[in-house]
Amino acid sequence: MSDVHLHIAIPAMDEQEWLPRTLDCIAQQRTTHPFTVYICINQPDEWWSMADKAEVCRHNAELLRWVEEYRTCAHFPIVLIDRTSPGNGWQGKKHGVGWARKTLFDHILTVAGERDLVISMDADTEFGPDYFESVANNLARHPAWVALSVPYYHRLTGDEVKDRSILRYEIYMRHYALGMLGIGSPYSFTAIGSAIVVRAASLRKIGGITPVQSGEDFYLLQKLRKMGEVGSWNEECVYPAARYSNRVAFGTGPAMMKGAAGNWDSYPIYSAASFQKIADTYRQIDRLYTEDIDNDFIRFLQTQFKTEDLWGPLRANARTVKQFRHSFHEKADGLRILQFLRQEHQKEGASAEECALEGRSTEELSRLREELFEKEMAIRKGLTLP
Repeated sequence: MSDVHLHIAIPAMDEQEWLPRTLDCIAQQRTTHPFTVYICINQPDEWWSMADKAEVCRHNAELLRWVEEYRTCAHFPIVLIDRTSPGNGWQGKKHGVGWARKTLFDHILTVAGERDLVISMDADTEFGPDYFESVANNLARHPAWVALSVPYYHRLTGDEVKDRSILRYEIYMRHYALGMLGIGSPYSFTAIGSAIVVRAASLRKIGGITPVQSGEDFYLLQKLRKMGEVGSWNEECVYPAARYSNRVAFGTGPAMMKGAAGNWDSYPIYSAASFQKIADTYRQIDRLYTEDIDNDFIRFLQTQFKTEDLWGPLRANARTVKQFRHSFHEKADGLRILQFLRQEHQKEGASAEECALEGRSTEELSRLREELFEKEMAIRKGLTLP
């Protein structure tokens, strides 16, 4: 048996339908690594006094009792964190999945060894019996990786409206990923909370997770990428559920709800020209080390940071071009790139790629999703071969 312990972190809210499926996938794992599952059932404490939240409170209480009973007969250890019972829930603004992940990760870091791995998961995630072994072996083969962004795939449900929504959302995500991969961005990962594996030592080094209410997975991977390399290929995928959900402000669930109503404003298909503007800047980073350049992306960054002398301090602190490149990418990070792409989309209007999706049948959207998935997986694999 390996001395690398796997710590499985699962936030859960109103998940009595899905959590048993996820735990069943865990129970079927074929792995040489010992592992422990941590489940944080959570909600704001004030929900107990809100009539419109009474059902969620009742479901969470039932789920808490179910997990307590389940772990008495499970063949793997389960640590249950109760942030749902009256008096134990979140207080004030400190609530949401970001705080649940922070609570889980902080607890894990009190017991995890330096070589251990933290497998971030959601309560509605399915995966094959070799998933744990695959990510552990993958990170063992790539000691330079501080974390792993695991490939994902949403299975269709058979419901026409839901399927169209999840296909459109996944097409948005894969277009974005392929655009980032195409320009060689250091931030060409897909941030999905159920598809991240991080070394405990790396998580400890960055001070854990930033507990924003939504998007904590994106900020986690961005912090990790600034510290080291984030792998993007794994033989085994995860399969997050395609379902409506308003648990978070943005992500799969809210995107599907908006999409079902015909609103994709928050999930556009960014144009190739917008990515090209970033790529053009990347090609001039070495020149930027010694002289200023002017283009749309540079001006956007100057506006964001409220200074025209954005590069002077970086040049002064960089002894070499290599150090300057690193500083540039820390400044022009994944968040700034995403903000720039959104700005460009607002200026340009719907891209040709976005317009091409109008009126397509579910079958056509499914075929396009498959094409993008295969292309993305081929690039991910090619980038991370030993």
